[in-house]
Amino acid sequence: MTKKITLLLALFFPFLVLAQQPVSIIPEPVSIQRNDGYFVIDGHTSIRLENEKKELKPAAEFLAARIKEISGYELPIKKRRGKSIRLAIESISNLGEEGYELQVTPTGISIKANSKAGIVYGMQSVLQTLPAVRTNAALQVPAMRITDYPRFSWRGMHLDVSRHFFSPEAVKQYIDLMATYKLNKFHWHLVDDPGWRIEIKKYPKLTQVGAWRVDQTDKPWGDRPQAKPGEEPTYGGFYTQEQIKDIVAYAAQRNVTVVPEIEMPGHVASAIAAYPQLSCAGKAQLPLTGGDYTNMSSNYCPGNEEVFTFLEDVLDEVVALFPSQYIHIGGDEVDKSGWKKCPKCQKRMADEGLENVEELQSYFIQRIEKYLNSKNRRIIGWDEILEGGLAPQATVMSWRGESGGIEAAKMGHDVIMTPGSPVYFDHYQAGPEGEPLAIGGFNTLKKVYDYEPIPKELTAEEGRHVLGAQANVWTEYITTASHLQYMVLPRMLALAEVVWSPKESRDWAGFNQRLQSQFRAFDQKALNYSKGNFTVDIKPNSEGGKLMVTLFTEAMNGEVYYTLDGSEPTAQSIKYEQPIRIDSSVVLKAVTVVNGNVMGLKPAEQSFSMHKAVGRAVQYQNPVSKHYMADGPNSLTDGVRGQKAVGKYWHGFSGRDMVATIDLGEAKSISSITLGCLQHYRDWIMMPTPVKFEVSADGKNFREVETVKNPVSLNEQEATIHDFKAAFPEQEARYVRVTAYHLSSLPEGHNGAGQPAWLFADEIVVR
Repeated sequence: MTKKITLLLALFFPFLVLAQQPVSIIPEPVSIQRNDGYFVIDGHTSIRLENEKKELKPAAEFLAARIKEISGYELPIKKRRGKSIRLAIESISNLGEEGYELQVTPTGISIKANSKAGIVYGMQSVLQTLPAVRTNAALQVPAMRITDYPRFSWRGMHLDVSRHFFSPEAVKQYIDLMATYKLNKFHWHLVDDPGWRIEIKKYPKLTQVGAWRVDQTDKPWGDRPQAKPGEEPTYGGFYTQEQIKDIVAYAAQRNVTVVPEIEMPGHVASAIAAYPQLSCAGKAQLPLTGGDYTNMSSNYCPGNEEVFTFLEDVLDEVVALFPSQYIHIGGDEVDKSGWKKCPKCQKRMADEGLENVEELQSYFIQRIEKYLNSKNRRIIGWDEILEGGLAPQATVMSWRGESGGIEAAKMGHDVIMTPGSPVYFDHYQAGPEGEPLAIGGFNTLKKVYDYEPIPKELTAEEGRHVLGAQANVWTEYITTASHLQYMVLPRMLALAEVVWSPKESRDWAGFNQRLQSQFRAFDQKALNYSKGNFTVDIKPNSEGGKLMVTLFTEAMNGEVYYTLDGSEPTAQSIKYEQPIRIDSSVVLKAVTVVNGNVMGLKPAEQSFSMHKAVGRAVQYQNPVSKHYMADGPNSLTDGVRGQKAVGKYWHGFSGRDMVATIDLGEAKSISSITLGCLQHYRDWIMMPTPVKFEVSADGKNFREVETVKNPVSLNEQEATIHDFKAAFPEQEARYVRVTAYHLSSLPEGHNGAGQPAWLFADEIVVR
């Protein structure tokens, strides 16, 4: 009888049923109360400005244009009787500069805030409840009351347009997506080795020459040879100053601040192609294509006074175009080896009392900062600007993990967190089978959603220096607007919730539910987006001599099925319900099943190799980097071998030796010990110089059985895994100690030459 009554209510009183439906807004508001009924926007609705604040007019125009786009209704912006959307800037405590109060009743909509920013964010919340495109459906806004404000002031998205140029229309679409989800800082990477993208009228060759390179888009980025003399540079593009002004104004109407990045002192081959005298070598060249950098100049010469004149001229035009408080000056990945040989640089160092090239870079950055400060602007730089001493008022963007940000915050500097894991959106988010080609890595939607921008290492006071977080999109492998959409959607939405919503309200299941309405909007707008990561996460855990494996899928309503004999799993295989005990060498394969269908193109697969140290605890003399903990403290004894992906199954040590001791639990007869290590040149990860293997009966007195030298070249740039193995006559031992000595100085020619290398180790195999 109850079901029949519910059905009758649904048929005759559909609005009562509607009132029970939740409101799906991303990011999740601080407070939302759903009430009965709805407000209908129609041709009789007006937008009413409650006071004469001039900044309300462009906000109202934005809303009116969006309503017209999805309905055809032209909402007048004026005071009149009848149905209205009322906008008011008032003094409201506890909302801050970007918060808002939204009230929707059956008779009207009211948005109040302390600033135009809050008004626009309230509008965005309303718009998320309406059709995404024009369907002629009624514009029904659910009755509700929202109080909302952001957790962080910096809610950023970055876009590299140097490696691949994106049209002004594509950039505006990117800004629209940001604005929809209340992201407010657009970091526009306009200058890099492969192309100079901003018109500078005083230096026309920057775009005449520096904006164009030889077209090699048919080759993967890393396989491209350097252009040869005489090859015609036809690929590229740039933005005129008028186009930039238009984009900046377009963003401002949507509460998005455009922060330009004018790279220096490195990554400027495009500028040197136009004006060779700005480099130490002074050689003519073309912008770099992404391949061979041999004998090319990519740095400004800090010993050359003309460089600073040039940069001040450039920055004068940049400051005139961008009202942003911040100007990003890069500062990353500078190969300083050329400076060591340059007479002008050496003279500069002597004149300024600089002890090394790190201090020369700091001199360069501080001089630029002082100039921008004179223009009432502040600088942001990547975390390498810490090297040699940080500029007095600089803000640090921490990308090589969080360590640079932690260091800067402890020094009292503002920080923006943007670590490669998990907020580099040029990394894979699913697959990688069936996914568009990406640079590597694996940053899934859930990994982004679980990110916490304030590191535990900071005190509450130090944590206040964390302005927020940002996702970066480098475009080596992203050549089209459609591909760009795919890489940011839906990860952009997860980041938006991380940086806007209260930490304690974050809920993965609830986010997934709300995401479904956004997917429908993407489909209606013909946006290219990832349907989800269906790859099963296989997580081993070794403890107390036991090896247990947990399986997890991110997929909404997904179930996991697996096999242990290497066969392909199906919906009829073993259903995962609790951690799996592994006590023999097996090949585990697992798939995600949704509604009875196997998802994804390839099962997740992991081989487990049992040996005498599996499940045993590992004691380290030097701590593992918190950024590379793999699956926990005992990952080196979980029976899993590391692969070439940097972020998984490896324990990382930055500038320290790995000294690992394993208690086998009892004396065992052993005849070999093996340590697997990774070399990943571009990420500063190098093989240990030698590896020493020792054994002991009591854990105190160790005896060396063998020291194995590194056979891998320091200049090997392909990702390489090597097993260091000691084989010896069979003997009794309870304890095993392995010492891998880190490379103390990266080789000449490396962009980190002279700096200590990372050391990455995986399984210690005892047989």
